[in-house]
Amino acid sequence: MKKQNNLGRDNVGTLVWKIAVPSMLAQFVSVLYSVVDRMYIGNIPEIGSVALAGVGVCGPIVTMISSFASLIGVGGSPLMSIRMGEGKETEAKQILANCFMMLCVLSVILTVAVMAVREPMLYLFGASSQTYPYADAYFSTYLIGTIFALLSTGMNQFIICQGFAKTGMFSVMIGAVFNIILDPVFIFVFNMGVRGAAIATVLSQIASCIFVLGFLFSKTPPIRISFGGYKFWIMKRVLTLGFTPFIIIAIDNVMIIAMNAVLQHYGGPVQGDILITCATIVQSFMLLVTMPLGGISGGTQPILAYNYGAGQTLRVMRAQKYIFGFCLGYTALMMVAAWLGGPVFVRLFTGDAGLAGEAVWAIRVSTLALLPLGIQYEIVDGFTAIAKVGLSLPLSFFRKLVYFIALFLIPVFFEAKMIFFSETISDIIGPLVSIIVYRFVIKKIMQQRIDEVDAVRKLEGGLRR
Repeated sequence: MKKQNNLGRDNVGTLVWKIAVPSMLAQFVSVLYSVVDRMYIGNIPEIGSVALAGVGVCGPIVTMISSFASLIGVGGSPLMSIRMGEGKETEAKQILANCFMMLCVLSVILTVAVMAVREPMLYLFGASSQTYPYADAYFSTYLIGTIFALLSTGMNQFIICQGFAKTGMFSVMIGAVFNIILDPVFIFVFNMGVRGAAIATVLSQIASCIFVLGFLFSKTPPIRISFGGYKFWIMKRVLTLGFTPFIIIAIDNVMIIAMNAVLQHYGGPVQGDILITCATIVQSFMLLVTMPLGGISGGTQPILAYNYGAGQTLRVMRAQKYIFGFCLGYTALMMVAAWLGGPVFVRLFTGDAGLAGEAVWAIRVSTLALLPLGIQYEIVDGFTAIAKVGLSLPLSFFRKLVYFIALFLIPVFFEAKMIFFSETISDIIGPLVSIIVYRFVIKKIMQQRIDEVDAVRKLEGGLRR
């Protein structure tokens, strides 16, 4: 297979387009894992709404577990891209080998640890006595496939960062197609309900995992999975860089968990379950926003990392302008979709007119500030791509802090459903601060990189003489 993109030579605008579109589509398709599950579950006769609330409790916990794939995948792939840009192929191979081993070990540890505490965890994060049986049925089954979920997602980053964006997209599409086909079979034909949805998801992740590992063990990519060369300093560097995307995803899901808990507390036994069902539908729509948006800003990280490693800072800045534009265009499109298509989307999950009305209102409130959110994503992922976690992590933390302050203060003064404004408030204040910081430091960072590369070249020239 011919390498699909040359990160250091192709036209920057074309390169961003060719990598961003497959990465965005891959994430959009991957959202179908959870959205399709929830859509079918919400339409199970008689128990649909309660079962959907139970799965909604599981959703953020499942995603938080999956964030360990980003800890390793997004932590290691920019480092590998930088080393490839510097022409250090041996170090790039070592990074991939270490990341593969770390993902395997983490998967086993997570499966055992979370399985042991799943009951108190589900109750703590918003399950009620009515929704717990459905939450437990889904969650305990899903945990069995943790290793396949983490390997398929984490190792896919090492396909994309070598220029095979379309291959990376295809690996995700395999799983999504399997899930769409298997969901109704296990839920309705085999009459397995919520547990059937989890089984379909696990089988789909196995299919994606087989494809990803098959590609990375083959002779096609320049850098392939190998064994040995495990070094503590490489693992430490991967974890340090990967901590930013990991904690961003983890806290995003803590935000959802906290919202579910607050809705349950202030809504009461009956209204709380209704609000959590409503929030589950809103979160499903937000996944359609944030995951493809992350596909754009995160998927194009190899462009920034490779050229930063090669000292081509003009290409870095030019690429980032295109990425900013892409992010803004996508978020603008999703704002329109929220306001015009919200009712249609909600009807996929419930036929209850009262619940549907509340969910449509909540979707529109939660998407009021999507445009600045698009800028926030690229600033944070852009700093991460060039290994500036000292900037990306605090900027992401600040936005989360604003969210949590709003989340706990709003219900003190207003009714429970006003909690949905927490998203809007954080999506305005957080990006505003990030934009100010970015404009202040980015030129200094690029100049510093130019100076570093010039110093290395002078040293190498002197050694040759």
